Amino acid sequence: MKRAILKATLISALVAFAATNYAHAGAIHDSAQFTTNFPGNDDGFVGPVAMGMNINFFGSNFNKLYVNNNGNVTFNSGDGVYTPSAITGTSQPRLAPFFADVDTRSGNTTKYGTGVIGGHNVFGVNWIDVGYYSNHTNKLNSFQLIVTDRSDIGAGDFDFEFNYDKVQWETGDASGGSNGLGGTSAVAAWSNGAGTFYQFPGSLVHGALLDGGPNQLIGDSRNSNILGQYIFSVRSGQVVGAVPEPASLALLGIGFAGLAVMRRRKVK
Repeated sequence: MKRAILKATLISALVAFAATNYAHAGAIHDSAQFTTNFPGNDDGFVGPVAMGMNINFFGSNFNKLYVNNNGNVTFNSGDGVYTPSAITGTSQPRLAPFFADVDTRSGNTTKYGTGVIGGHNVFGVNWIDVGYYSNHTNKLNSFQLIVTDRSDIGAGDFDFEFNYDKVQWETGDASGGSNGLGGTSAVAAWSNGAGTFYQFPGSLVHGALLDGGPNQLIGDSRNSNILGQYIFSVRSGQVVGAVPEPASLALLGIGFAGLAVMRRRKVK
């Protein structure tokens, strides 16, 4: 009897420890390092923010960036655009784990900052349990961007990760959505701002990137054995290695006609 009680106590303790220390034990990791609070807002951005490293992204060198509340970072200026369009048309370098209308005026806020992971300097942004416009928290998304300094390999080299633990909504009310769905759906992508880019399959497609969708972000990976984690390596300014799906190679560096989406003006 005593052994059974001891075993049950140990199991309960382990469960409690896991719940406390691994609330995001899937793809999202080391989130506690990124603690600078971006106060609750709609369509805001902050920056330029020092990354704590120098990176070479397709021949352009950066050591600062702008954190945009709407699920992305940019390097030349902040961006308050809330209705996504095909990332191919972007006019500046952008890393966009989930470009959509994030609204943090209610519920959790976006957090960012620098840290060290595995002996490498990192810059991260957490969008954990964030809601959507306008002030909705009935559905929540948890995703993360981490940029890792790899100057140990070569000057300006770096990795960046898109990490996803939960994707329940895809659209804000001002982008034609209803209850977080439909309208102009979210985009997951990166671009150098000058014609080279990668847009995840399922971007701008209703329901595709959501949990349980045909291109669910939590259901695949890149350069990782953890579902929901997509790691891109940039060496000598170029993204190296295969893209997530060979069929998507055509997306690299090729523009899409007719995918530009007219942005609606919000009524605040």
